Amino acid sequence: MTADLPAWAVRLRDERRNRLWPQREMARRLVEAADEETRGRLPARETIIRRVKAYEAGHNQPGDPYRVLYARAFRITEAELFQEEHQPILGTIPTTVSSLPVSPDRCVAPELVDYFHLQLLSHYAADAFLGPRHLIGTVVVQCQSIAELAGQAEGEVRRELLRLGAGFAAFAGWLYQDAGVTEQAALWLNVNLEMAHRAQDVQLISHALTNKAMLAADLGDASTVIDLTAAALSNRSRLMPKTQVLALQQGAHGYALASDRARCDALLDEAAALIDDIDDDRMWGNACRTPNYVEIQRATCYGRLGLNVEAVALWDQILPSVPTTARRDIGVFLARQGVALAAVPEPERATEVARKAIELLRQTGSVRQRAELVAMPTRMNAWANTAIGQEMTEMLASVTQ
Repeated sequence: MTADLPAWAVRLRDERRNRLWPQREMARRLVEAADEETRGRLPARETIIRRVKAYEAGHNQPGDPYRVLYARAFRITEAELFQEEHQPILGTIPTTVSSLPVSPDRCVAPELVDYFHLQLLSHYAADAFLGPRHLIGTVVVQCQSIAELAGQAEGEVRRELLRLGAGFAAFAGWLYQDAGVTEQAALWLNVNLEMAHRAQDVQLISHALTNKAMLAADLGDASTVIDLTAAALSNRSRLMPKTQVLALQQGAHGYALASDRARCDALLDEAAALIDDIDDDRMWGNACRTPNYVEIQRATCYGRLGLNVEAVALWDQILPSVPTTARRDIGVFLARQGVALAAVPEPERATEVARKAIELLRQTGSVRQRAELVAMPTRMNAWANTAIGQEMTEMLASVTQ
C-alpha cells in the first residue's frame, strides 16, 4: 500500500484500475450509478473527474452522495471501501505462516488433505477461464486455513498439508502477479518457499525458486531470473523432469531479457528434450503438459529478443491449438503476437489481433496481458500516423491508460 495515502484512497484507485477504467470512465460510472433525482444534482462531468483525481490522491474523502455512488459502481459495500481498518479487497497475507496460531492437541482429520487437494485443482481450472480477481480472496483464506491446520497436525498429515499450503501460496502469488499486485505476489511467493522448505520437499523448493524467477521476469530483472533458476537446478540429479522443465524454460526467459539468444535456445532445447519424460502426479506445474508448451516459451522469448518475424511464425502455429476455455492465456498470447506483428510491421493483422486481445482483456482483467499491450505503441513507429495506426492508438488507449 502506498505509505502516504489513506487506505480508502488506495482502495478507490486500485478498484478502478483493476476494472481497467480510466478516471474519465470512473466519472461516467458514478453518474450512471445515481438515481434520476441525484443525477440532476451532480456537477458537470469535468468536475466529477477532478473529484475522482482528488479522492485517489487522498486530498479529501468522498461524502454523500459519492460514497454511495462508488459503492454501487464497484458493487462493494461502503464499509469495505471506506473503513480505515480494512483488509485489502484482494486478500491478506501473514508475514510468515509460522505466525499463525498453533494448537498441537487438536486432531486434524486426514480427509482434509483430499478436500483441499480437490479445491486447488478446481481453482487451477477456474483460473484459465476467470482470471485472477474472482479467485484471490478464496485462495488466500484457504491457504491460511491450511497453514493453521498444518501447525495442529502431526506426521505425514502435517507434511501433506505443508505441501498443499505451498501449492496454495504459489497459486496466490501467481494470481496477484496476474492482477499486477507485485508486492503481494512477492510476499506470497516467500510463503511458498518457506512452506516448501518446511515440507522438506526438494521438488517444491526448486519450483518455489522458479516461481520467484517468473515474477522477476515480469519485472524485467534478467540477472535475478538467471540466478534463481540456476539455484532451482542446483540439485538437478534429484529433480523430476517436470521440475527441471519449469526451471529451464524460466532460465531461458532470463537469457532472453539479457539478449543472449544462444543460451536462451539451449535451455529451451534442454526443456523440450525432457517433455516426454514427465510422468509425475504432482498437481502443480502442469502447464508444461499443455501442447506446444516449450514453443510458447520460445515465441515469448523471441519477442523479448526482438526476433519478431520468428515470433509471429511461432504464434501462428501455436494459437490454433490453445483450448478456447483458456481465455486469459489466449489473451496474453494474442497480445504478444500483436506486439510482434506491430514491429514487423503488419499493421492490418496487428490491429485485428489487438482487437481480439482487448476483448479478452475486458473479460479476464489480466494486468499481465495489459502490460503486453502497453508495449505495442512503441512498436508502431513506422505506421503510427496512418489511419489504421490512429485506430490502433484509440483502441489501446481504452485499456492502457
